[in-house]
Amino acid sequence: MMTTIKGVHFGTGESISVTIDGEKICNITKEKHDSPYYIAPGLVDLQINGYKGYDFNTLPIPEDLVNEITGAVWQEGVTSFYPTVITNSDEVIEKAVAMIAEVCEKDHFINKCIPGIHIEGPFISPEDGPRGAHGKEFVKAPDWELFQRWQEAAGGRIKIITISPEWPESIEFIKKCVENGVVVSIGHTAATPEQIRNAVAAGAKMSTHLGNGAHLMLPRHPNYIWEQLAQDELWACLIADGFHLPESFLKVAMKVKDPRAMLVSDAVYLSGMAPGPYQTHIGGEVVLTPEGKLHLKENPKMLAGSAQMLKDGIGHLVKSGIATLQEAWEMASVRPSVFMGLSTLEGLSKGAIADLVVFSLEESRVNVVQTYKAGKLVYMADKSR
Repeated sequence: MMTTIKGVHFGTGESISVTIDGEKICNITKEKHDSPYYIAPGLVDLQINGYKGYDFNTLPIPEDLVNEITGAVWQEGVTSFYPTVITNSDEVIEKAVAMIAEVCEKDHFINKCIPGIHIEGPFISPEDGPRGAHGKEFVKAPDWELFQRWQEAAGGRIKIITISPEWPESIEFIKKCVENGVVVSIGHTAATPEQIRNAVAAGAKMSTHLGNGAHLMLPRHPNYIWEQLAQDELWACLIADGFHLPESFLKVAMKVKDPRAMLVSDAVYLSGMAPGPYQTHIGGEVVLTPEGKLHLKENPKMLAGSAQMLKDGIGHLVKSGIATLQEAWEMASVRPSVFMGLSTLEGLSKGAIADLVVFSLEESRVNVVQTYKAGKLVYMADKSR
């Protein structure tokens, strides 16, 4: 069965008609019409910790958690994402990845939406600042045998691991990960520039939310942020919610990394929830503002995680003039697909997988109207609201 979508190409601004046959785009033609909506590739988020009250990091994990989050992020235009399990006890991490893998094994369509799992920690810096909100009691040196145990529980689905290369065991661990097809990302680190360089030489390929998870005070230069910016082989993930990074840093990082700059949400389980006060299992009492900022109740200057999604980061980049709509959107769709070697890497083109988002843009705010996953309409907004 064929489906035709009419809209404006997110990159060229031309009116187009996109025809879907099965899972793929079979044709794209220029066509005059009055559709006010844009058409763009589905968003790909390399780092989602939770959403709308569901958390990948708190046991016991409800059986419907993976399905609920997957369905919820379709409303945000996200067609592929990497559930992110952060620093915790060995057993909790093992159970969390096993649960995600079990759902993917049973549900073929959900499996298409989850190309892999991201483990963020526990092989990170134990220092205050770089460690962020990760529990210090669980931080440890890289352990290949332990990681293999998790990978076995995950059915081989762990595709990204965030570590700090400041540990003596890091280089051999990175090499083994690379040999086994796991992307090593540098993050939550207090590593020296030399340790960063050695990690890249060993095969580390990405920086996790670069500019965050760092000391409040750093040497002017050299330091681990400058060094990651300078390493051409590293792709940089950036949180562009307007709170985690100043526009000046976003602008510089994007210019330096250019096609290797990507957006992530790093969304926590309070993302998508109503504004107000909340009690969390990590940060204690927090407040989610109407603007989408999540901060500690006793100190509004201290962030308690990210509560916005990729489409909000795109809107922020466009509104601030840092990026065009095309560049910002590709940072959150095509670029992560290319980086991870996903089947969606061709984006909006003939013959590509039909992972698509139809949306409106109102004062730089992205409003998702429809989401298609592998040619299937998985979300349609209620236009009456």
